[in-house]
Amino acid sequence: MSEITPVLAPFHLAFPVHSIAAAREFYGDLLGCPEGRSAPDWVDFNFYGHQIVAHLAPEEAGHRNTSAVDGDAVPVRHFGVVLPMDQWHVAADKLKAANLSFIIEPHIRFKGEVGEQATMFFLDPSGNALELKAFANIASLFAK
Repeated sequence: MSEITPVLAPFHLAFPVHSIAAAREFYGDLLGCPEGRSAPDWVDFNFYGHQIVAHLAPEEAGHRNTSAVDGDAVPVRHFGVVLPMDQWHVAADKLKAANLSFIIEPHIRFKGEVGEQATMFFLDPSGNALELKAFANIASLFAK
């Protein structure tokens, strides 16, 4: 098998929600994700240049398990985006100002180590876990 040449391309993620209206309010209004196509049981959002699709499937929504990472109980099933550090701080300030409840408060993880990163975890209204993170040195994104 030949080596895969990395290309930064938009990803596509479909995930379950209990309410399309609540997804619109959270992803569109709070997070500021522009809405794309939609139907009564799904809606596309532009999530920092990536396509995420909220599908009405209440029985599948929500996170269930956590894993210990650097002293935090990280939701096993989560998605998110790696932002530039200045955008991460703007997002953290906006979410704090909106009184969003965090699973893991905005903070710096792995301080002084390879892979030092800013991170925060929170749930959408359907219980799906999201992580927003940033690296002071993006070259350490995949560093061991």
